[in-house]
Amino acid sequence: MPTSVLLNARTFLGNVWKLAAPYWRSEEKTRAWALLLAIVGLSLASVYLLVLLNEWNRQFFNALEQKDERDFFVLLVYFCFLAACYIAAVVYETYLEQMLQMRWRIWLTRQYLAGWLGNQVYYRLELEHRGTDNPDQRIAEDLRQFTAGTLGLGLGLMREAVTLASFAVILWNLSGALPLALGGRDMTVPGYLLWVALVYALVGSVLTHYVGRRLIGLNFMQERYEADFRYSLVRLRENAEGIALYRGEAPEQSALLERVEWIRANWWGLMQYTKRLNIFTIGYNQAAVVFPYFVAGHRYFSGAVPLGGLTQIASAFGQVQSSLSWFVNNYSTLAGWKASVDRLLTFHRALEDAAAEQRRPGGIEVQADDARTVRAEHLELALPGGRVLLTDAALAIAPGERLLIAGPSGAGKSTLFRALAGIWPYGRGTVHVPRGARVLFLPQKPYIPITSLRDAVAYPGAPGAFDDETVRAALSDVGLATFAERLDERENWAMRLSGGEQQRLAIARALLHAPDWLFLDEATAALDEPAERRLYELMLARLPRTAIVSIAHRPSVAAYHARRLDFTPGHAGMSLARG
Repeated sequence: MPTSVLLNARTFLGNVWKLAAPYWRSEEKTRAWALLLAIVGLSLASVYLLVLLNEWNRQFFNALEQKDERDFFVLLVYFCFLAACYIAAVVYETYLEQMLQMRWRIWLTRQYLAGWLGNQVYYRLELEHRGTDNPDQRIAEDLRQFTAGTLGLGLGLMREAVTLASFAVILWNLSGALPLALGGRDMTVPGYLLWVALVYALVGSVLTHYVGRRLIGLNFMQERYEADFRYSLVRLRENAEGIALYRGEAPEQSALLERVEWIRANWWGLMQYTKRLNIFTIGYNQAAVVFPYFVAGHRYFSGAVPLGGLTQIASAFGQVQSSLSWFVNNYSTLAGWKASVDRLLTFHRALEDAAAEQRRPGGIEVQADDARTVRAEHLELALPGGRVLLTDAALAIAPGERLLIAGPSGAGKSTLFRALAGIWPYGRGTVHVPRGARVLFLPQKPYIPITSLRDAVAYPGAPGAFDDETVRAALSDVGLATFAERLDERENWAMRLSGGEQQRLAIARALLHAPDWLFLDEATAALDEPAERRLYELMLARLPRTAIVSIAHRPSVAAYHARRLDFTPGHAGMSLARG
């Protein structure tokens, strides 16, 4: 085997261990290892029972050949006992393996969700392409395939190794010696059937890899295309109204059918290579049924072994050949498992890189201190492509202040808010926030989770953070009184509410949470001017101590702010200017 192949296999297995090891060292390690040891014990018991069944096979067919009725019925009873024990061992081995698989998957899911959501890593991954398409599919599907495949293949390989060790001894003893004449010299080959099984399996493994090696890459791409198609369907559902208003059904259908065509084309490749692999592996396994009779039949006809001995040889040969052919029989499973591991490794590295960037010195740093104001110092903002939006800017927002930030569209006003929120990774400078201050940002399109209306209004607060009367009052105050009695309804409220109603709901959140600093990024742009005026008057009256910072284009909004900052062109990008 080429050295490069061995190095690649060693590197891959090292990466697999990197993904797997944390669970086996975690707070669940005691239960995990106990389950694994129980599974291994049951697996060894099932192999031992197969050895007993192999010996039973010899005795049973010898009894038939000798027409020994008493032994015949005794052995039938003994078989029932062995079969019952074997069934119990295999059933509970599978049951405990499924239990361990689910516990491992849930633990990994929690870890990956924490890594994905922690420090806004999910947001950073969306800003830059890091080869991590469809993180939802990697967390939901690839983790499931990784745990199931690692346990199934690992335990299967262990089981086959034990089976091989057990039946190789039996096959060696049953084979006898094969006399050969080579170059005029007489010689014998001890345990020749074992060597025949080894050569048979080795040739089969090499040919299987040659026939099916393309399946790994095809499985990888199939997972990607399937996930892309599902994501496109979800986006269509979430944007149903916009598509309907544009009469965009034709281009949407065309785009979806294009993704379906990618699935079809890749699936056709999977079909072709799976067909070739199945032709070989099915033929290989069918030949293995009669092959031991072909190579050992002469011993039966010569009288060296009885019928029971021949069937025992065939059974032992089948077990040895099956164990040695583990690679052949599991190649398709290995291909799918490796594809899921590769996708998971890519996602794992992206999470690590994004988290490392978050910890790396430099960039825009948000610090909590004992000052009374939210302020930015030496702030520079840039876009992912490198274009500078803001250079060496300073900004201070006092408690209770009313500040309007204005400027042309695309100048970078929303990016400034992202920097103040601590989620924008492109730039440098420092943002100081009073220690313990409550800060709330309301974007132009509010995020509304799929949950009860009560919890949707309370977001990002914990469920039950506000009593029903308080939530109803807030909804009524912002003009959503018709929804005040629907708090228990669980809906996709982003689809049920109009753009203006969603922005009213976001203002209700602000009234409930009463933050110390409230940032509104075109948060009332979907409302008519009278409604916008009422909501601003409501916020000024209900949140007298809250600093309100608004991005808005309507001149009427300026009346509710005492200070104005304009984005104006600078020599190296944009700079903040007092208005």
